[in-house]
Amino acid sequence: MIVQGPWEPRFWILDGRTPVGTSNLWEWGEFMQKARRKVARHRKARTVVSTVFLGLDHGYGGGGPPILFETMIFGGPHDQYQERYCTWDEAVRGHAVACVLAKVKRKPRTKGASQ
Repeated sequence: MIVQGPWEPRFWILDGRTPVGTSNLWEWGEFMQKARRKVARHRKARTVVSTVFLGLDHGYGGGGPPILFETMIFGGPHDQYQERYCTWDEAVRGHAVACVLAKVKRKPRTKGASQ
């Protein structure tokens, strides 16, 4: 669930794993500088799959839910592959798909552990 006010938020921060809109540039800047924005990262040899919270709507206000997360592959035959998502859970699923595409083995999650 994405939490927002009656206004169009310009910036986004995370409350746990939930994006929250803000129009306060200072709050956003502090969050972006200090917060853990990494959703997941896996590496094998020279290939890296990285999924992060972007903090800005990459749907550019196009009339849908804000697009706030991104997965990219760096290196290997799928270098520069990119997908974007609206929620943390979508980003986690997209990261798993990219890992399969890049053939980067993901460590099995233990119960209660975060990636």
